[in-house]
Amino acid sequence: MLKREGEIRIPAGCAISGFISKSGKRISGDRIVHSMYSMHDRSNGLGAGFAGYGIYPEYKDLFAFHLFYENQDAREDTEKFLNHHFDMVNLSRIPIRKNKNITDEPLIWRYFLNPLPTKLAESQLDEKEFVSRCVLKINTQIKGAYVCSSGKNMGVFKAVGFPEDVGDFYRLEEYAGYMWTAHGRYPTNTPGWWGGAHPFALLDNTIVHNGEISSYDANRRFVEMFGYKCTLLTDTEVITYIIDFLTRKKGLSLKDTAAIIAPPFWDVIDRMPEKEKQKYYTLRNTFASLLITGPFSIILGFDGGLMALNDRLKLRSMVVGEKDDMVYIASEECAIRSIAPDLDKVWSPKGGEPVIVTLDKKL
Repeated sequence: MLKREGEIRIPAGCAISGFISKSGKRISGDRIVHSMYSMHDRSNGLGAGFAGYGIYPEYKDLFAFHLFYENQDAREDTEKFLNHHFDMVNLSRIPIRKNKNITDEPLIWRYFLNPLPTKLAESQLDEKEFVSRCVLKINTQIKGAYVCSSGKNMGVFKAVGFPEDVGDFYRLEEYAGYMWTAHGRYPTNTPGWWGGAHPFALLDNTIVHNGEISSYDANRRFVEMFGYKCTLLTDTEVITYIIDFLTRKKGLSLKDTAAIIAPPFWDVIDRMPEKEKQKYYTLRNTFASLLITGPFSIILGFDGGLMALNDRLKLRSMVVGEKDDMVYIASEECAIRSIAPDLDKVWSPKGGEPVIVTLDKKL
């Protein structure tokens, strides 16, 4: 049995990878699995996962919930809750393939849902806030249940294991999407367990992260004032909530969001033109508690695009490549070259410089 952090001590690592077809071409999930092969040694088997976008075109207007259950009681309690708040259009076990390296799997189920109009009207919330609150309620109040993902036309597939084994376990070659992200864990301070594997998700936002957040407590205290609850025993979870808060609740752009979590240093801001300087001063002072410190590189997936960002000192590696309508991002260039050997362009973003890529048109 794989040991949890605390029983063993391991050095930092982690691998992230992702790609998007700007034209919306759907690509088999086995491509993102193959991208992770060359970074095998950046993981240690304590967690891996994938997020695919555009994978459920037949249910694209419904919220797709992926859930882990520890037991049948948790499933029954959750389904009772879902039936009380949603129109359940379809439900099924998520198909898996037995893999000798993936053990102790929970019950893994998938639901395609619409909020019940009466419940939505009673709540006086918009659709996304209603769904978000339902997700957080399940994760905090129903023992043994965890919502892995809850967006439309997308899904998260994660487990305790190496990336190639997790991809095989979930039969990702049977899915196709316009965008994929992936993560291989090498945790240093947090447990290796199914819920703690990356990506972390809320609605259509997903985060994969390499690094360690030293500002976690300050970040967590801030977002929990606004109804979020960090329950997954890992610092990365809070990044997902920060981005949801800034983009969905506050309506900020991704560029401004990046300027809050990885802003320019004060001396750099002081040298900016006056109008730009005042903007950065306002963002930094208003959301000071959402500055993320410590080494990190992240890929944010969202409906219609992705953003890659690393810390201001670039303490974690990140490489970007382009080929025709494809954009690739990974911890190492080899992970890109393994699936796109003949690139048109390749570069490493500067610290704190967001790389934002979106579809050419809405699907």
